Amino acid sequence: MNNSAGNTARLLWAGLRALIVLTALCGVLYPLAVTGVAQVAFSGRANGSEIEDPATGRVVGSELIGQSYRLPSKNPDEVPAPDLRWFQPRPSAGLGTNSVNAQYELLLSGATNLAGDSGAVDGRCPARLGDYATEDKQATLCYQVLSAREAVIRDNSTAGFAVRARDVPADAVTSSGSGLDPHISPTYAKLQTHRVAERNHLDVTAVERLVTEHTEGRTLGFMGEPRVNVLKLNIALKGLKGLAQAGN
Repeated sequence: MNNSAGNTARLLWAGLRALIVLTALCGVLYPLAVTGVAQVAFSGRANGSEIEDPATGRVVGSELIGQSYRLPSKNPDEVPAPDLRWFQPRPSAGLGTNSVNAQYELLLSGATNLAGDSGAVDGRCPARLGDYATEDKQATLCYQVLSAREAVIRDNSTAGFAVRARDVPADAVTSSGSGLDPHISPTYAKLQTHRVAERNHLDVTAVERLVTEHTEGRTLGFMGEPRVNVLKLNIALKGLKGLAQAGN
């Protein structure tokens, strides 16, 4: 009996010592070591890849998470209209709002989960929104893409620049898998330059130069596609607007 109790006590003490040691190693020392290395070697990424507005010194978002730029909503039941003074990101239901330096709020992450032929008729999406006759048409991918395309054409056409349907790139009318893509294609960014220049009373050439300067190449020269970070581009646009106003 005494031997049994003694063996049990030794086993419990051994288990307790293992728990203490492993807790210290895995729960304290290892996290501190990883955090320390990350802060020394990759401090920017370890802290969320934050982006600051040079004009205010305030953190306005992360270069890894997209943002939307919309006007204040007058009716809480309505979707806010895009603020056309700024470059717009890809479509998404998961992006928080931001006007370059306002508080950023992330809402959710996720794709539409709609099939590629959602809303298709005879295997193809209708050419116009008016071709839809079903009551649930707004819940289909084809309808959402066509609706987004019409909005891109309408919003970005100016007196001297007409956007055609064939000019609209895929990323202008579709969301990313996560819904949080912070980048757009250089094609979509350049398509917006005439509208951005007109709305802000800027020279189109100067706005186009901003897009060129903020176009990132393929990772390691061969992975992915050229891209433009919308938040960084809009921060640069804000600086350009400030220079233009100061010069007047």
